[in-house]
Amino acid sequence: MPILTRWFLKAALLYLLFALIAGIVLALPAASPITGFFPAYFHMLTFGWLTQLIFGVAFWMFPKYSPANPRGHEWLGWVTFISLNAGLVLRVIAEPINATTPSALSGWTMVASALLQWLSGVVFAINTWTRVKER
Repeated sequence: MPILTRWFLKAALLYLLFALIAGIVLALPAASPITGFFPAYFHMLTFGWLTQLIFGVAFWMFPKYSPANPRGHEWLGWVTFISLNAGLVLRVIAEPINATTPSALSGWTMVASALLQWLSGVVFAINTWTRVKER
């Protein structure tokens, strides 16, 4: 299993654990002050757990790009991993702040988070596209 895939899968498992803990905390009756955290919880499940798991397995299991570069350009995979996780961390931090005390800084942090997540998807698609080919 490639190192990058291991990083994707371990990060996905960590986000799953964090999301499960956050889900329990959000379900507690005293959780009303942190209701602004629900979108961050949702992002941890969908992008942190599911998307990251899919990206990692796809990087590992999709057909070979070439004998010299079987997984395409590995540096693009690392750009995907770093931008996805940087965007997620920013989202998890900025979302509750923006929900409780919105400011220009938290708003722009949300924009930066969204752009980083978008970048990860685009870079993943570019790197994976050439591996999806007819036999």
